[in-house]
Amino acid sequence: MPRAQIRFKVPGELGTLSTTHSDLELRIMSNFPTEDGLLVILSIETPMSPPLVRSLDDDDLLPEYEVLHTDDQRTVIQYEISYVPAPHEAILSSGNLIQFPLPIRNGWAIADLTTSNKQLSRLKDAFDLAEVTYDVGIIQQSTDSVDLLTDRQQEFITEAVERGYYDSPRECTLTELAELHDVSKGAASGILHRAERRIIKQFLGKPPI
Repeated sequence: MPRAQIRFKVPGELGTLSTTHSDLELRIMSNFPTEDGLLVILSIETPMSPPLVRSLDDDDLLPEYEVLHTDDQRTVIQYEISYVPAPHEAILSSGNLIQFPLPIRNGWAIADLTTSNKQLSRLKDAFDLAEVTYDVGIIQQSTDSVDLLTDRQQEFITEAVERGYYDSPRECTLTELAELHDVSKGAASGILHRAERRIIKQFLGKPPI
């Protein structure tokens, strides 16, 4: 699987806060869906101080917020927005996951993704459709053993494990796996065999050719 770094413009109040105060380093620590939108947990890499309070309150850049934590290095707040930001929706709809913390500086968020080529392509399409400004940074292939497999092989192996194909007694047959993926029994056998061969060779320290 490729590892990519996606940089995209942050919309809404948070994007405005980051752009207006470009000296602030912001990190979205997490977010949670609500009935009306999202609950955001935001870390501001500076202690709570009168200038910061003025930035958050007087400029009216964020909705009403609650301070969860503050020390001599950072302030953590939470607030709720009544919409789902376009980049957030595009990432999830493309089958990718947002990895936290998500750093934001000067209006741009930087997201590191470990994904498949197909899902990365879907993410680009989703960003384009939502008119999100973005660029793709360094892409490299992971050397993890699971990434020895093609997307198709990993899909088959994952399904086989989850459905009990490798259990004893076997809870899923090769025919059932083939039907799930709409391929012939022979094709399913070939995909699994090639995946198993690569995994075994990797385990034995031999080139997975």
